Amino acid sequence: MPDDFFDDPTQLAPPEVERLELGGGAFVLRHPRPLEPAVRCVGEWIEHWAALTPQAPALAERAPDGSLRRLDYAGLRAAVGAVGQALIELDLPARKPVVILSDNALDHAVLMLAAMHAGRPVCTVSSAYSRLARDSGRIAAILQQLDPALLYASDAALYGPAMATAGPAVPRVFSQGADTVPGALDFERLRRTPEGPALAAAFAAIRPEDPAKYLLTSGSTGQPKVVVNDHRMLCANQQMMRQTWRFLAHERPVLVDWLPWSHTFGGNHNLHLALANGGLLFIDDGRPAPGLVERTVRNLRELRPTLYFNVPRGYDMLLPFLEGDAAFAREFFERLRLAFYAGAALPQSSWERLEAVARRVRGERPVWFTTSWGATETAPAVTTAHWRLDRAGVIGLPLPGTELKFVPNGDKLEMRVRGVNVFPGYRDAPALTAAAFDEDGWYRIGDAGRLLDPERPERGVVFDGRVAEDFKLGSGTWVSVGTLRVRLVSALAPWVQDAVITGHGRDRVGALLFPSPQARSAPPEQVAAALRAGLATLQAEGGGSSQVPTRLLLLDRAPDAEAGEITDKGYVNQRAVLARCAGEVERLHAEDPDPQVLRGA
Repeated sequence: MPDDFFDDPTQLAPPEVERLELGGGAFVLRHPRPLEPAVRCVGEWIEHWAALTPQAPALAERAPDGSLRRLDYAGLRAAVGAVGQALIELDLPARKPVVILSDNALDHAVLMLAAMHAGRPVCTVSSAYSRLARDSGRIAAILQQLDPALLYASDAALYGPAMATAGPAVPRVFSQGADTVPGALDFERLRRTPEGPALAAAFAAIRPEDPAKYLLTSGSTGQPKVVVNDHRMLCANQQMMRQTWRFLAHERPVLVDWLPWSHTFGGNHNLHLALANGGLLFIDDGRPAPGLVERTVRNLRELRPTLYFNVPRGYDMLLPFLEGDAAFAREFFERLRLAFYAGAALPQSSWERLEAVARRVRGERPVWFTTSWGATETAPAVTTAHWRLDRAGVIGLPLPGTELKFVPNGDKLEMRVRGVNVFPGYRDAPALTAAAFDEDGWYRIGDAGRLLDPERPERGVVFDGRVAEDFKLGSGTWVSVGTLRVRLVSALAPWVQDAVITGHGRDRVGALLFPSPQARSAPPEQVAAALRAGLATLQAEGGGSSQVPTRLLLLDRAPDAEAGEITDKGYVNQRAVLARCAGEVERLHAEDPDPQVLRGA
């Protein structure tokens, strides 16, 4: 990346913000530039690039034999046309969604885009609720809540049992094994449907306010909510990004991405960014997990992305490969425009390790490490950090067309959002929708933030944790869970993958620790000594009882995604872990803790 990249207005918009004081410590930040017109609906991107650059690659995946399967924009448009026509001819019940129960794949993408092209909403349900779920009752409740018009999955053997909970009346479509399920349709049959005028008529009738997708929240507080994402918010959010990341206008992105389309980061931010800008998204069959991250490494070597998106846990899993293999590090960073993290806060230790590797292989050509912030309900980006950052924590400034309100809440500033990218509401849940907005129509996102420099707001907003995750000690002192978690994981690097903060209503702060791969392969005595040293360093920095844990308990396992301890975004679900590890929390805080509990001063 040229040194003048950050100063070139054709590459990046300059950081700009307006501040409006509301009184009582509340204020609003907003972008001073207006949002330019966005396209009418998601399908307009496919139509545009299929006409302008029909042979440019759009989507790709690895076949079972290791070869690459690709769809260019002409092929993608043809497949979307055929499947969209097939959905119309199936005469499905009105206003009900097409529901997809499997992981990212080319067929998945075609069906998702075809449904939206035909004016029908689509919902991808996480594998954690279907193929990987231990409790079939949960997927049954989700399908009852969604009331699908049609169900699709890649493989009948893997997903057929989950589909059966929806009842026999819902049509089923499979890419593999359709002949084993009575009445099921083969996806290839849909792809062979000749496109007719009905699809063009349905596409022309789509309005920006029509639902495009239904996305499920992570369900950390109970049954998932169904978030309505309309075409307007999805298309406007990509326009916001184009006005800020101006290099997208003349530089087609190449992404290698595993992030699930059941979640807004992978399905809206990343997939849509590639399609809106005529780029290529390679569907990474790897994951940030032992035995699967190696697939990601292989794909990154071969495809060499220009933009890379991941969650902090994903970067932590990649770091040993980058640090231990200079050739891979050179291949990964060779043409990388940016390395982007979201979904959770990135520990500063991980940031510094990534920068160190990048410097070794790129010399004076720095890599842009950056982030954004938002939610399923905001399409998702509200802010972006479109300037050079020197550390993790800053989440940027509001994008054009968005406003960010800061409201005092205890000792924090709660952030609320208003803009064209904010969702219209939860499906069939007027009470939940009303509760999601304040009296002035601002969306209550539930996060806290603060200005890095109150005198210079253009330097950006710092994420300050989840309002709902914070708790009080028995002394009445607030504990900022998000802030403390990041400090703790950084202090205990590289031995800790993640941490869950404990101490609700007690007299001291503690933490349950999930071991990193390095910790699991090292002698226990070495790990314990390193954790004690890291805790001592953290305590020496000071900060009081609410900012430094005094007890640590290293668990003997990784977070369990099937039990809800890991969300689709790849971060630890604090509530789920605390509920599942209630016994370990009691051991941690007992008056006479067992020898496995590490105690500080």
